[in-house]
Amino acid sequence: MNDMIAVQNLRKVFKLSKKQQKIANTKEAEITAVDGISFSVGRGEVFGLLGPNGAGKTTTLRMLATLIRPDSGDAVLAGAGIVREPEKVREQIGFLTSELKLEDFFTPNYLYDFFSELHQVEPAVSRQRKKELFERFGIDRYAEVKVGDLSTGMRQKVSLVIALVHDPSVIIFDEPTNGLDVLTARVVTDFLIELKKQGRTILVSSHIFSLIDKICDRVGVLIDGRMAACGTLEAVKDGMSLEDRFFALYDASQKGGESL
Repeated sequence: MNDMIAVQNLRKVFKLSKKQQKIANTKEAEITAVDGISFSVGRGEVFGLLGPNGAGKTTTLRMLATLIRPDSGDAVLAGAGIVREPEKVREQIGFLTSELKLEDFFTPNYLYDFFSELHQVEPAVSRQRKKELFERFGIDRYAEVKVGDLSTGMRQKVSLVIALVHDPSVIIFDEPTNGLDVLTARVVTDFLIELKKQGRTILVSSHIFSLIDKICDRVGVLIDGRMAACGTLEAVKDGMSLEDRFFALYDASQKGGESL
């Protein structure tokens, strides 16, 4: 199986302001968000990054999406390196994050067409994909409604469709069901399963055990910026439920136990 994502020793350190130090209750001037992690995702695999808030999941995905540069290490996505070829990486990936804020006064129609042109998608292809995706997520009924007037779930669906406008070979989703009601979360989960059946390469981060357990082939457990365990879902679970295994790894990390 060819690796579509190969991550090698990624590390990212952030400087803390006095205010941030106070909020974090620390005198340290820096915080290591991601501390030398490595993993790979094969073609057609769904890989899950599992961890609590503050574990380094979002920072990792932002580095892979070339939104921020690593302080050291590198990664190759679909044959392009994030350090030397960020533009090529962006052409290959679809990136969905809860941090993506759509402008309230634009409509789904306008946003889709804008990002389609940005990615230089052929007009005929763009129209067909928009028809399919808008119908798939029920956006067609709200195509001319301003984003500011849409529900949280519908805005998430629009964000998802925009991330896929150019039919990317690698899909990166950061907490795709975070903050969604159960019905919308189910729609998004079902779509991820559908993409998996299509053989797409997907990297997804989440703190929701059931989502990782349901859709992922392999999983990496991030705790305090370090990879506490990484492998096939069954190997990482080691005969336990994913939730119980996570807390066993977490407790070990807090006691100074070694990562697996």
